[in-house]
Amino acid sequence: AGCAAIAYTSEDPAHPVEHILDGCCGPGAPRWISARPNTTEHIVIEFDCPQTISGLVYEVEETTRQRTQEVRVEASEDGGQSYRQILVQEYNFSPGGATYQREEQRFNLRQVTHLRLTLVPNKSGSGTASLTALRLFA
Repeated sequence: AGCAAIAYTSEDPAHPVEHILDGCCGPGAPRWISARPNTTEHIVIEFDCPQTISGLVYEVEETTRQRTQEVRVEASEDGGQSYRQILVQEYNFSPGGATYQREEQRFNLRQVTHLRLTLVPNKSGSGTASLTALRLFA
């Protein structure tokens, strides 16, 4: 957080984007929630200088509604002019079943200037995008 700026398309004032970086993780942790239901959202990390990224961990929790959230991660090496997709995942949540997902990925990304997360809140209905935690590793 000290070597980057975070841009985002919306946030619920009660669930700001800072929650994904607060060090809290696991089920029940504070989380970022979009202010706009049924809208694809973006979180962009703009690094002060190009970074090497060897890993990424993020968490998503949904305890109240059934939905399928898609998370896409893309990296830019040219100041955000173009992006290369590095990950696409879908998570099925159900209050009576799966309510929490932790994803850990290893990469070999060099000279990353921007990292963009795209969150589709529900691929088959209504919902609000959310993200509980995000960690990057050099």
